[in-house]
Amino acid sequence: MGPTGRVPAPAEAGAASRRRGAAGVSVWLDGLSRQRLAGGRLAALARQGRIAGVTSDPAFLARSLTGGGPYYTGQLGDLAERGVPAERALKALAIHDIRWACDILRPVHEATAGVDGLVSVTLDPRLAHDAEATLAEARALWRAVDRRNAMLGIPATAAGLTALSACLAEGINVNATLVLSAARHRQAADAYAEGLERARTAGRHLASLASVASFPVSRIDTAVDALLDREGTLEARAVRGAVAVAAARHVHEQYERMLDEPRWHALAARGARPQRLLWTATAVPDAGASGLLPTRYAAPLLTRGTVTAVTEETLEALEALEALEAVDAPEAPAGADTYTAARRLLGHLQWFGIDHGELALRLEAEALKELNDAWHQLLDRVTLALDQGPSAGATG
Repeated sequence: MGPTGRVPAPAEAGAASRRRGAAGVSVWLDGLSRQRLAGGRLAALARQGRIAGVTSDPAFLARSLTGGGPYYTGQLGDLAERGVPAERALKALAIHDIRWACDILRPVHEATAGVDGLVSVTLDPRLAHDAEATLAEARALWRAVDRRNAMLGIPATAAGLTALSACLAEGINVNATLVLSAARHRQAADAYAEGLERARTAGRHLASLASVASFPVSRIDTAVDALLDREGTLEARAVRGAVAVAAARHVHEQYERMLDEPRWHALAARGARPQRLLWTATAVPDAGASGLLPTRYAAPLLTRGTVTAVTEETLEALEALEALEAVDAPEAPAGADTYTAARRLLGHLQWFGIDHGELALRLEAEALKELNDAWHQLLDRVTLALDQGPSAGATG
């Protein structure tokens, strides 16, 4: 239900998504689950043109497995009967869902010549600081999934970016995740360019490769607002809730400038596609309790040439807002004034003792810990289900 209390009809939602598509904006669904696959929800959203891709991570898979009901019973029972260890069983569950989602989104992938219709899933986060292990895991998963519209999420650590370049050189689509600052985005973009150059040397068609750099928007405000609340001044309150979008716009300004650099022009001339920015974590934490609009992060960042990942709830709110405002098209890339205002606001953080670079590194470490914890929870739940034997179902 949207901010007006009205759920848009499928025809209205489809019209809004077509306007976005015509303006060069993609919306992907945040969260891949067996329920959405088996129940037909993902297929319906794709068929109606409301989403053009899907993302997932260990935390969402853990929730999906917990609430999976009968959807996992048969596969878990088969894995238990064959005595498959928990690590291998978890991969089998994930591969099953990835392939299913890729098949559903294949028509979108074909219709957009590979730009959209992608299914991004995060690799084992325990490998985030081991480039060789990440590359080996990526190769194995890519071969097992065997779908051109799969995309592997690799955290944008130093080791992760080394692996990312190597993956691209081998023809593997990649998502550089946890890009939390302009400095990290620059590193991710350079790693992408290096991967493309190596792919070209290997004789690969650059137009067949896809990559995004994921910027988790709400994580910035959650952290900064807590620091500003400690400050407690009128000046701090004036900045509260505005830093995340400003940081995203600052990264987008850098993205646009990089598209004008000679290195990128050389790659584009050989068919390479830009590494689009993917805005993630666009759901507003406790939107109902706080009174904030659920479109607080998603709406301002619907910008040409970018991708926005949304939950179903945020998607419905966004469509309702678009129907209410009769939006003709999403924003064009922000202008110089918007970028200047964003840089100015980020510069003000030092007044409150906040170093944006240090904050980004802290948030990256926290996010990696959360992903690791979610992965261990997944393994625990799969282990419990397997221990229950061939009659096992998803655990609650």
